Amino acid sequence: MAKNDQTTSPPAEGGSGKSRMKLIILLAVAFLVAVGLSVGGTWFFLSRNAKPAESAPAEADAHPGKKEALYEVLAPSFVVNFNQGGRQRYLQVSVALMGRDQAQLDALKEQMPLVRNQFVMLFSSQNFDSLVTPVGKEMLRQQATASIQALAKKATGQLAVEQVLFTNFVLQ
Repeated sequence: MAKNDQTTSPPAEGGSGKSRMKLIILLAVAFLVAVGLSVGGTWFFLSRNAKPAESAPAEADAHPGKKEALYEVLAPSFVVNFNQGGRQRYLQVSVALMGRDQAQLDALKEQMPLVRNQFVMLFSSQNFDSLVTPVGKEMLRQQATASIQALAKKATGQLAVEQVLFTNFVLQ
């Protein structure tokens, strides 16, 4: 009789082990269903919003004379120093060139040492006090644009750069 009691105990523990396994499997399936619903809902809402974007090329064809803007980032950033009243000051500028024709930008890339020299000379000739104001920064940007356009016209014979953009401007 004692042996019968001992043999019936282990299957009872095995039964609770099976119920735990069923619970784990049920939780895993519920988790996968929740992830699937989340991914499906996200895909549904994003694909619904993407339909108006397909009509964007039709709007681009409405202005056939205007090409898409292309950007050429000049790396590394330009760093120049100023001696302001006996105190050393620094300017760090990250520059991007905006053009409309990739062939013209590629032709300008061949002149990159000349371009970088032009920018360094322009940036280092500035007055630190004028660069602190937003108007001074905009004036510098316009001077840089005019300078690079003249250089591009001389070097390649074409106006390769439409604008010079400052993507980072740090004064210290």
